Amino acid sequence: MNNTPILPRLCRAVLAILTVAALTQRVSAAKPVKYTPEQIEFFEKKIRPVLVDKCYDCHSEESGKMKGDLVLDSRDGIRTGGERGPGIVPFKPDDSFVILAIRQEGRLAMPPEKKGGRLPDEVIADFEKWVSMGAPDPRDGSKVTSTEPSKPEKPVDWDKEREFWAFQKPQQRPAPPVSAQKWPRTEVDRFVLAKLEEKGLKPVADADKRTLARRVFYDLTGLPPTQERLDAFLRDRSDNAFEKLVDELLDSPQFGEQWGRNWLDVARYGESTGLDRNLNYPYAWKYRDYVIRSFNSDKPYDRFIQEQVAGDLLSYQDQAERDELLVATGFLAIGPKGLNETRPKYSKFQVVDDQIDATTRGFLGLTASCARCHDHKFDPIPTRDYHALAGIFSSTDTLYGTVGGRGNRRPTRCWGWPVIRTARC
Repeated sequence: MNNTPILPRLCRAVLAILTVAALTQRVSAAKPVKYTPEQIEFFEKKIRPVLVDKCYDCHSEESGKMKGDLVLDSRDGIRTGGERGPGIVPFKPDDSFVILAIRQEGRLAMPPEKKGGRLPDEVIADFEKWVSMGAPDPRDGSKVTSTEPSKPEKPVDWDKEREFWAFQKPQQRPAPPVSAQKWPRTEVDRFVLAKLEEKGLKPVADADKRTLARRVFYDLTGLPPTQERLDAFLRDRSDNAFEKLVDELLDSPQFGEQWGRNWLDVARYGESTGLDRNLNYPYAWKYRDYVIRSFNSDKPYDRFIQEQVAGDLLSYQDQAERDELLVATGFLAIGPKGLNETRPKYSKFQVVDDQIDATTRGFLGLTASCARCHDHKFDPIPTRDYHALAGIFSSTDTLYGTVGGRGNRRPTRCWGWPVIRTARC
């Protein structure tokens, strides 16, 4: 039997537990933290801009102000917290002082009135979501405790960055040589076959006519063939039977519905605003039908882009064409809107940011919105280019058509659809 008093034994046990915990924390802190691109994008787009705009003046090393010993411009600083405890506890929003402060649930309410007062509900929800996902933060560790001199930021050679292969004009390449000379029917087939042969693989056998018909129906229209149409195709013994079937499906209205749907995903199509107040877009269906008509009419892609980004500036022959061009700019008008926002300028530039994001992602395949607050980390897009784009989009009144009332503080000034580059309605 151990005669050691219970209290010293308990203290030693607790001390041992705390020591192991501290060592475990030190080891885990030493491991490099890996975040997914989606997590980094969420922080850079939803969290960092708010911290910079609302918090850094009073809680950053750079500003020289660390009220309450709270530093928010580094990952370690925001997690360690200050006088009131940890600023952020990953996965635990209710235990994170920063979350409690922006909720304004306690005696301390942040940001202060001089910085705009309480944050919009959707911004608070973004912070809660960020903490719930583990508070992914790609920033370096604490700047406050570091004794090493900071390294000057390496200047970016933008001309060299633009030499990356993705920014080069595509060059036509000759089709590669292949062993199975009889299999390819087009030059594209040669590229496919060359990769198969490189891996020691062979093409599968050709599909039978019934299977081929079902595949092309699903591919071009999203629908199975009717029994009558399938039987007619199977009876057709002509050399161009399949070609005729494809032409028929390309001419069907279902082709635009099937393939236009893919573009509507790119355009973040929705028939309501989402976010804090979910109100209908009464004219969103017009843009949907415009996309379907564009696919069915085989509209050239460059024209398709021009109409959606600047349709209200293009020339037209009659009112019907004018209406069509205005409807095309629905690309800029749909998307999420924070209708409960009380600050007009903030609301305006949230819409502009969404338009830049949709345009650059949809037409350029780039996340240019990262450059809203800093030069892009991966692509040659400086902040000045982002704000040059913002200047263009901010010259446009976006008439998305929601009406006032029902908690909507951001109705469009007049009924219309969907954008107009003038102050008059």
